[in-house]
Amino acid sequence: MMNILVVNSGSSSVKFQLLDMEGQERRLIKGIADRIGLDDSFIRLEADGTAEDRRDLPLPDHRSAFRAVCDVLHDGPHASIDGVGHRFVHGGETFTESVLIDDDVMGILRRLSDLAPLHNPPNIMGIEVCREMLQGVPMAAVFDTALHQTMPPKAYLYGLPAELYERHGIRRYGFHGTSHFYVAHKAAQELGRRFEDLRLITCHLGNGCSITAFSRGQSVDTSMGFTPLEGLVMGTRCGDLDPAVPLYLVKDLGMSPEEVDNMLNTESGLKGLCGRRDMRDIVEQARQGDTAARTAIEVFVYRIQKYIGAYTAVLGGVDAIVFTAGIGQNSDTIRKEVLRPFGYLGLKIDDARNRLGRTVFSADESKVYAMTIATDEELVIARDTYELVTRPVHLTERRDRLP
Repeated sequence: MMNILVVNSGSSSVKFQLLDMEGQERRLIKGIADRIGLDDSFIRLEADGTAEDRRDLPLPDHRSAFRAVCDVLHDGPHASIDGVGHRFVHGGETFTESVLIDDDVMGILRRLSDLAPLHNPPNIMGIEVCREMLQGVPMAAVFDTALHQTMPPKAYLYGLPAELYERHGIRRYGFHGTSHFYVAHKAAQELGRRFEDLRLITCHLGNGCSITAFSRGQSVDTSMGFTPLEGLVMGTRCGDLDPAVPLYLVKDLGMSPEEVDNMLNTESGLKGLCGRRDMRDIVEQARQGDTAARTAIEVFVYRIQKYIGAYTAVLGGVDAIVFTAGIGQNSDTIRKEVLRPFGYLGLKIDDARNRLGRTVFSADESKVYAMTIATDEELVIARDTYELVTRPVHLTERRDRLP
């Protein structure tokens, strides 16, 4: 066995999975330490497909949460941990691939926190605590931004003074890289085609949403930007916005920068438009005649359609449009609405296949494949970590492999 622990450390939770990466890549345990720092904190886990186990216990900080997670893992039948893979949101331009973590890497990660002050510090904390508690176990950082480092300057540069990019790194980075990487390669595998021969548009639609365009096996454009706020309308994030709006909110409405930041990230998007953030609830309310819910769906769908249309132009056509994540995988209503205008591309949906959530839900005569694929970001992290721990070769070789 070669057990890899995958850790995704957030501001108030630690998600984790333990996978045996030799042989069948078997998922042994998955769970979450949630509501860290609050009175009703708990750990919930599922081991080897058994019934869910919830343990209510005090988790005053991340250190106590990681200690509790390690205790749970060591008490179980799969006690050994041979490597740890950490999801890291922002790698800037420094990290174009996953890396083994050492003191030099930690120093760079700390400096990059200025680019992602909400996300990188919890990721760093997770690494620090794991290094304390699992001394001697090799660890890797796997970056959401790494996939998109293949974007050309015309895609990642903003129309700002050049020195802001050159001196301060202000540019579009893109996120959800592990998800887009997985579903794009999986789509090629399902179609029996070489990834490098396909023009793909992958749509990660969950609480956070982004779209990526792939050409010749590389990400050439993606909807998220300097932060995960840019792009599509999301559960609580506004997406694309006239940059003068935040200035107006501060100068004319008297809001503080902190209040504006909080509103754009946590009170906007679907929640801002109709008071709800869960698309299942919004679709149901729309069916019952709720006008605000219907409008929220229309705004959400329209923004996705605009990006698909733009990326089709960038790619010079498209071979497959792939949906993933909570909304993308589970809402046949949203998939159908999003793809409705693309008949001009020769795309035709098979309604029965769409309702059943088939991997390929386009009609046989469709000239463009419509697909839905369950993402597996943890598996991508585990694979990269396993390869770094066992074979010190360049990740380009590793990432040429299909899922």
